[in-house]
Amino acid sequence: MKILVVEDSTSMRAYLTTMIEGGGDDALEIIEASSGFEALKILPHHTFQAILTDINMPDINGLELVSFLKNHPLYRFFLNMVITTESSEEDRKRAASLGAEEYLVKPFEVSDLLSKLRKLLGVAS
Repeated sequence: MKILVVEDSTSMRAYLTTMIEGGGDDALEIIEASSGFEALKILPHHTFQAILTDINMPDINGLELVSFLKNHPLYRFFLNMVITTESSEEDRKRAASLGAEEYLVKPFEVSDLLSKLRKLLGVAS
């Protein structure tokens, strides 16, 4: 299974990748993008089971990316998790209305990340 991690912070992107890889599922392949625009360039070359994206990024933000994915016939079935510092209920509702299936607020516990990812992918804990 392939997962796309879209995060403009190099350290947070590396942290997410390391925590997911260390989560015990060797079947996961992680591909990284440093922006929403870079993610759009990667999409035609892979089929992803899930996309994890930050909201606040330059060029194309995470909510715009989720909206694009859910409205595109080739990508609408990709599962989306927003990982962000935006913690208001309004932000959560907006992400859900655009098509995000999961929402995780930074800072977070690794166990919460892995739990939400397993839920998203339909993998038993």
